[in-house]
Amino acid sequence: MGKYKAVIGLEMHCEMQSNSKVFSSARNSYNDNPNANIRPLDMAFPGTLPTVNIECIRKSLLMALILNCQIPKYMYFDRKNYYYPDLPKGYQITQMHEPVGVNGHITIDVDGQSKEVLIHDIHLEEDSASLDHYSTISLIDYNRSGVPLLELVTEPCLASSKEAVAFLEYMRRVYQYANVSEADTKKGQIRCDVNVSIMDEDAKELGTKVEIKNVNSFANVATAIEYEIKRQSELKDAGRYDEVEQETRRFDEETGTTIRMRGKVDAIDYKYYVEPNIPKFKIENSWLEEIKKDIPILPRERKLNYQNNLGLSEYDANIIIKEKDYADYFEECVQLGIDPKVAANYLTGPIIAYLNKEGLTLKDFYLIPAYLKEITEEVAKGTISSKQAKDIFNKSLEEKLEPKNYLSDNKQISDEKELEEIINQILENNPSQITEYQNGKTNLFQYFVGQVMKETKGKANPNIVRDILNKKLN
Repeated sequence: MGKYKAVIGLEMHCEMQSNSKVFSSARNSYNDNPNANIRPLDMAFPGTLPTVNIECIRKSLLMALILNCQIPKYMYFDRKNYYYPDLPKGYQITQMHEPVGVNGHITIDVDGQSKEVLIHDIHLEEDSASLDHYSTISLIDYNRSGVPLLELVTEPCLASSKEAVAFLEYMRRVYQYANVSEADTKKGQIRCDVNVSIMDEDAKELGTKVEIKNVNSFANVATAIEYEIKRQSELKDAGRYDEVEQETRRFDEETGTTIRMRGKVDAIDYKYYVEPNIPKFKIENSWLEEIKKDIPILPRERKLNYQNNLGLSEYDANIIIKEKDYADYFEECVQLGIDPKVAANYLTGPIIAYLNKEGLTLKDFYLIPAYLKEITEEVAKGTISSKQAKDIFNKSLEEKLEPKNYLSDNKQISDEKELEEIINQILENNPSQITEYQNGKTNLFQYFVGQVMKETKGKANPNIVRDILNKKLN
């Protein structure tokens, strides 16, 4: 296969978090029961009119600021006209002419290298209803109709499936950190369209763009991109690049391939025009300044802080910023005085393992940072060993009791005189082992340590035990 350069652009759709939908008073929440969160407007009953959800406007402006976009002076909406059963009005309220943000950029990390991703625009629109297809019928669920949706469109500036997925994963975190969306892929809150083309390494013009619609997971995004690069490259190698059309394709999960839906000649003319039922309004600078104050410390900023100021490895920092709850838990631990590396080790190890095993989130996790401090503080003092800390951690989770309830029974013996008496007795009872040790069988040192731990039921401070044994045996 020839060496070609891939050029990729993404259109990321993310459902927003709000109490009500973007243009109706219906509840905006995930619901397994069909048609539970609806109002007459969501089904386009005659005589119903949209009312703008100001919180959705605020959050869309917040995202535009985070993405370093240019923001228009006035906010207004457009109608995108087309017919499909999941669009009861026959049009979608969206933004075409004046998106909430344009010409932005954001920096991501890919394989330890930073990359600036250019943003074409971000715009606010309403989601459509959803269709459930059966053998002979299709049923419409209006729960999703009118749910606020942010569409983020990148420039064609990504060069691989790895960069594309890194961008999507990072933006998912940004949406969560900014409390704009839960961004839960399992609930279908994120969907993605992918544009892929290839070109010669030294070419100046972009190749023919192919769009892949509604890819529903980041893993599928990677597979679709890889397949499409391979398909286009093979056609180019065979001298058949003219067969690569500007077309829309869909991703088939079973085969891991893309399948043609329609060509450019089939492209829909949406006949955009300004939505007449929502008057445009001015976006005041004073309001933007207020919104700027709500921009959180973003995941990449947190990651750099963890690495540069708290001494964490890039690996640990990446795990911690993966979920906002992880980062918040970690930072609360550090604020309480837990050593950052100790807090990171607990979080990236036993805590996340426990959450995954039990299917829980940190909101349901019993050992809050204050309880974890009860354990780590005693380890730092030397009153309990790391093994005892692990036992207390597990018991506290199992019995849902504060760690301090187990500390008095598990405190280490650190009194040198007490330990020396125990060690003298053990050495007196093992003269042959002492002789073997002094004749070069040095691995018996651990045998003596084990005997002390056995005698003290694991409560002896191992560091002090080793020091005393060293003095007596050497």
